[in-house]
Amino acid sequence: MERDIILDVLNASNFRFWEFFFAAFNLRRIFFKDFVETCAILNAKSGRCPSDCKFCAQSVKYNVPIKTYSLLSKGELVAHALKVFEKGIDRFSFVTSGVSLSQRDIKVIGEAIEEILSVVPSAKICASLGQLTEEDLKFLKSCGLRRYHHNLETSKEFYPKISSYQRWEDRFRTVLMAKEVGLEVCCGGIFGLGESEEDVVSFVKSLKELEVDSVPVNFLKPIKGTPLENVNFLTPLKCLKILVSLRLAMPSTSIRVCGGREYNLRDLQAFSILTADALMVGNYLTTKGRNLQDDELMIKDVGLKSHLKV
Repeated sequence: MERDIILDVLNASNFRFWEFFFAAFNLRRIFFKDFVETCAILNAKSGRCPSDCKFCAQSVKYNVPIKTYSLLSKGELVAHALKVFEKGIDRFSFVTSGVSLSQRDIKVIGEAIEEILSVVPSAKICASLGQLTEEDLKFLKSCGLRRYHHNLETSKEFYPKISSYQRWEDRFRTVLMAKEVGLEVCCGGIFGLGESEEDVVSFVKSLKELEVDSVPVNFLKPIKGTPLENVNFLTPLKCLKILVSLRLAMPSTSIRVCGGREYNLRDLQAFSILTADALMVGNYLTTKGRNLQDDELMIKDVGLKSHLKV
């Protein structure tokens, strides 16, 4: 049944697709009312990643001119987070490059989380720090971390065509471990890599098996210097079909529109938040995002609400 729904949406004629769109909108309305949750990220440690994900500018294996730096200081981490929460953004996440993180860096992030919460006790803090151990995850939770982010990226079957350094199974296990220690989990991936419709089905099946709390949906924006710099598999309507298929397959799960939305959705961006219930705002890891005022206006223009204060 789930497979049939996803394939029906992805293969729907452009005209018939809107029937599925309105069904997805109705589910979004039932489970998430008229609110759009917003989140922002900080590239807290950039570049020099040993992995070889073909879409990523931060891999040491590709010649992409990005800023590289070690983990920012605790003061910088705290200051950035507090600025984010002042703007009414609902969630904030530290993101670091690399497969895992040193004990020293984990301690710094833990201390930063504690300091942020001492100023804003209700702050929803997330982290995306790679494949951590159970002890590391427990430590961060004890510091006040609410949610851990770690993407599967794509289906188990297609993943080896995208990355050979990390195993998909290790990604899956990291998400499972985060759940087991009591953290919420944010787990999704990136579309437009050349995956098939059956890969989308398999990907959604894995997300449902993990019972994730939030699904971040990224759309590939080809970056010069990466192996996928010349691919072009997406259209605005195809992006919407992916979002609609996710909503119909996972009615009550938070679906978050993230990187690549400006480039791929173009004039259809507003339609994305009528099926998805959450939006990543601000800049991404190595690319610029959209003006916060423009996102606030977009949310208002379609009759939805947020906590943004810009």
